[in-house]
Amino acid sequence: MRNWLFVLSCGVGALASSPQALAQTAPGTGAQMSGNADSNAPAGELEEIQVTGTRIVTNGNASPSPVTVVTTNDLLKVQPGATLADALNTLPAFSGSRGSSSNPTTIGSAAGGNGSANSLNLRNLGPTRTLVLMDGKRVPPTLFNGVVDVDIIPQALVERVDIVTGGVSAVYGSDAISGVVNYVMNHKLEGFRADTSSGITQEGDDPKTDVSLAYGTRIGDRAHVEFSYEYRHEGGIDRRSDRSWLNQVGVTGAGTAANPYVLQSNLRQAGFPFGGLITSGALAGQVFNANGALSPFTPGTPTGTNAIQIGGDGGYWDSSLLAKLNSHQAFGRLDYDLADGIRFYAEASGNFKTNTNWAETGQLSGVTLSSTNAFLPPSIQALIPASQPTFKLSKFLSDVPRAEAIADSKQAIYTGGFAGETHGVSWNLDYTHGSAKLDTDLANDINRQKLGYALDAVSSGGQIVCNVTVSNPGLADGCAPFNVFGPTAASQAAIDYITDTVNYQSTTTQDDVSGQMSGSPFSTWAGKVSTALSAEWRKISFSSTSSSTPANVLNCTGIRFGNCAAGGARNDFQFGQSPGGVSQSVWETAGEFDVPLLSDLFLAKALNLNGAARYTHYNTSGNYWTWKIGLDWRLTDSLRLRGTRSRDIRAPTLYDLFAPTSSVPVRPTDLLTNTSPTVPSINPSNPDLKAEIGNALTAGVVWNPSGALNFAVDGYKIQISNAITQIDGSTTAFQNACYASGGTSPYCALQVRPNGFGDSSAANAVQAWIVQNVNISQIETWGVDFEANYTTTLLDRAFSARALTAWQPHIYYRQPNVTTIDQGDVAFGPTGLGASPSVRVALYLRYEPIAHLTVDLMERWRNAMKLSGDPTQVFVSNHVASFGTTSLNLAWDTDAGSGVMQFYFNVQNLFDATPPLGAYSGNGTRAGLRDGFALGDDPRGRSFTAGVRLNF
Repeated sequence: MRNWLFVLSCGVGALASSPQALAQTAPGTGAQMSGNADSNAPAGELEEIQVTGTRIVTNGNASPSPVTVVTTNDLLKVQPGATLADALNTLPAFSGSRGSSSNPTTIGSAAGGNGSANSLNLRNLGPTRTLVLMDGKRVPPTLFNGVVDVDIIPQALVERVDIVTGGVSAVYGSDAISGVVNYVMNHKLEGFRADTSSGITQEGDDPKTDVSLAYGTRIGDRAHVEFSYEYRHEGGIDRRSDRSWLNQVGVTGAGTAANPYVLQSNLRQAGFPFGGLITSGALAGQVFNANGALSPFTPGTPTGTNAIQIGGDGGYWDSSLLAKLNSHQAFGRLDYDLADGIRFYAEASGNFKTNTNWAETGQLSGVTLSSTNAFLPPSIQALIPASQPTFKLSKFLSDVPRAEAIADSKQAIYTGGFAGETHGVSWNLDYTHGSAKLDTDLANDINRQKLGYALDAVSSGGQIVCNVTVSNPGLADGCAPFNVFGPTAASQAAIDYITDTVNYQSTTTQDDVSGQMSGSPFSTWAGKVSTALSAEWRKISFSSTSSSTPANVLNCTGIRFGNCAAGGARNDFQFGQSPGGVSQSVWETAGEFDVPLLSDLFLAKALNLNGAARYTHYNTSGNYWTWKIGLDWRLTDSLRLRGTRSRDIRAPTLYDLFAPTSSVPVRPTDLLTNTSPTVPSINPSNPDLKAEIGNALTAGVVWNPSGALNFAVDGYKIQISNAITQIDGSTTAFQNACYASGGTSPYCALQVRPNGFGDSSAANAVQAWIVQNVNISQIETWGVDFEANYTTTLLDRAFSARALTAWQPHIYYRQPNVTTIDQGDVAFGPTGLGASPSVRVALYLRYEPIAHLTVDLMERWRNAMKLSGDPTQVFVSNHVASFGTTSLNLAWDTDAGSGVMQFYFNVQNLFDATPPLGAYSGNGTRAGLRDGFALGDDPRGRSFTAGVRLNF
C-alpha cells in the first residue's frame, strides 16, 4: 500500500500528447489516430487497433500502462537525415542508449561485437531489458549479446512508435522489464515517397548522406504490396583531437582523501613518448627524436596517478569521436486477402551495414633491446658501456596505425503468417526467422610473437635483418626488422609484419512461431469482457569463430629480446570461438483479460480491470511465471487514473551463458601496487546464470481539459532482483573490497597476481583482470514522467507545443560486501554504464508563420550530474555541468503535380554548445582513448542538413 501511495502521489497532472499520441489516452480517438488506420476510409469508419501494452484489440482502447506514442513524421521533423534511433533517443524516457558516439570497446561483449550499433535503453537499465517489437512481434537479436540493433527496422515505412514505460513481460514475454518499444508499420501505403538529404558539421567533418524510397500499391481487389529502400552514409569523426575542447581528458588520483580524484585535461602517459624512452642503463631518461638522435625526456606535471602526467613528452591515445557508417536497408511486404476475414502476409527486412572506428594505439612497456641493435646509430652505441649488453625501452607505437574495428553486419528478418476474424474472434498465426551475421575485422593488432622477432635487428650480408632469420632459418623467414628509435622510424614492411587483422565472426539466428486470439466472450453489467490468449515457441542459436583465440600463445624460440613470456597472449586482442554453436529454446503461453467493472456512473464514467499471466519455459534457465494487473479508471470524459503492478523476467542470453572467452588489453590502475600495467581483461561466460526478476509499479493521471490541451503524469518504481550484472575486477569498489578482506573476498577471484594480496610491491602487479556476468545484484529505480501538449492558433496560424520530462533521481546497484552504487544523476560508471541525468527534458514547438512554411524547434536539456556514483570515492569536484542544445528546422511545401514536394533545412545544436568535460575514473590511465563527455551529449557541435521530400 505504501508503494501504491508513493507512486500515486507522483501523479498530479495528466498526459501530454500530440493528437497522434491520443491513441492510448483519449476516449474514442484510438482508431482514428492508429498508424494502421486507413487514411482514405470514409469518415466515421473505424478499424480495430492494437494498443501497445496489451494484446486485447478494441476500438479506442486505453491501456492502463503508460504509453508514449510518437509518429515518425514528428520525430524526424526536427532531426531530418538522422536515424529513427537517434530521433527516439531525444525522448526523455531513453537514457544510456548506445550509438556511433558511445565511447565503445573495440569488439568486446559490452558492444555486442559492434560498438557503434544503435541500441535503445529505457531508464538506463540496459538495452537487454528493453524489448523491441515490430508490429507487436519480437524482433530477433542482431548483436551477439542479445541486443537489437534497431537499424534493422525499415524506417521509411514506420508510421509511429509506441513506447511502453513499464514491465509487460506477461504480455510480450521475457526482456520487457523496463518496457517495450514497438515500431508500428504502415501496411496500406499507396503511392510513392522519397526523402534525400545531405549534411555536414560546422567543422567540415561527419558528412552525411541519406536516401529513402518507399512505394505501395494495391493489386486487384485482394493484394497489396509495398517496398522500401534506404541508403545511409555517415563519414564520422576519426579523431577526438578534431575537437579542440576534447584535449586528452581523464580522471587522475586514487579517490581517497589523501589522493582524491581530479578531472584534468592535456594528459600524457608518463614514460611512454612517441619516439621511445630508454628506461635503464647509462642512457636512461633519454628519448629518441624524429632523426633518431637523443635528448633528455621532459616529464609533465605529476598527477595523483603515477602513470599519468599533464603535458611533457609522454604520448597519448586519440581514438574515434564518431564512428563511420555505410548501410543499405531494404524491406518488402505482401498482403493478400484469401477470403472474407482471412488474410495472408509475408515480409522480409534486411540491413547490410558497416561501422568503422579507431581505438587503441600499441605500446612497448620496458622491452629489452640489444645495445648493438643494428638500427641504433653507432654514435649512440658508443655511449653504452661494453658491460651493458642490453637496455630497456618504452614507447607509444605512433608509427603503427591505431587499432581499426570494421564491423560488417548482415541482418535479415523474414516473417509470414495468417490473420483473420471468425465468429467475432480475432486471430493470427505468425512465423519469424531472423539471422544476424557479424563479421568484425580488427586491423593493426600487434602480434607479440612477430614483434619479438622484429625487435632483434642485426646486420648480415650488408643488410639489416631479423636475427631469427640468421639464428633459426626457416622459423620466421618473412620477418622484417622493426626500428623503434624515433616516432616515425619504422618501415612500412616492418609495420605490416608485426600487425595482424584479427577476425571475429558470429552468427545469431532465431526461429519464432507465435499465435494469438482475442475477443469478447461475454459481457458484465458494465460492458463487454475482452480476452486474449497467446502462445509462442522460439529457438535462438549462436556460433562464433575467431582467427585469434586465447589458445594462440607465445613461443619464445628464436626470440632473444623483447620480454617474451612463453604461454602469454600472442595478440593484444583475442576472442574465443564456438564452432559447434549453442542454442536455447523457449516456449510460453499467456492469457489476458479486460473486465469493465463500472460504467456511466458519477465519478466512474468507466472502470476497467486488466490482467495478464504468462508461463515460460527455458531449456537453459528453468521455468517462470510472470503476471500483470492494471486498473483504468475514467472518472469523467476528461480525467482518468491508471495503474499497473507486474512481475517480469529477463532470462540470460546465449552469450551470457556460453560465450567463448575473450581477451582485450586494458590499463586501469592497480590500487594494491599503485601501478598501471597493460594486461589482458578476460571475459568468460557463466553457464550457471538464472533469470532475473523484475517487479514494476506504475500509476498516473491523465487529464484532457480540452481538445487543445492535454496532460499526463506517471510515476513508476522498478526493482530487479537476481540481476545479471557484469562485474569487472578492476573496478575500484571490487578492488577495495578484496584488499580490505586480506584476500579472502570472492571479488579477489577477479584478479590474477603472482604473489597473492599481501605484497604491494611493483613485482606483484596484477597480471590480468576478470570480467564476468553473475546473478548477484539488486537494481532499483523510481521516477516520474510528465508530458504536456497544446495546440492552438497564433495570429491565425497553426501553433503546437509538446513537452516531455523524465525525473529519475536514483538507480541503485546493490551487491554483496560492497558499497551500494547510485547511478542516478551520474555521468559515468563501470562496464559501460551510460549517463543517467535525473532530469531530462525535450520541448518541441511548431509554427506555420505563413502558408506552406513550417518552423520546428526542439530544445533538449539535462541537469548537472556527478562523475561517479560511488560514495566511497573522494573527488576534488564530483560534478559535470548541465547541457542543452537547440535544433531548428525550416520546411517549405509546394505542389508537385499529383503530389507534394517539401524542401527543408535543418540546424542541429543551433548555438554550437560544447558538452561539459567529464570522464570515468576507471579510465584515468588511458589518456585520450575514451570519455571526455557524457554519453548522450552531442560532441559534433553545430551541424547542417538540407534535403527534399516527395510524396505522390
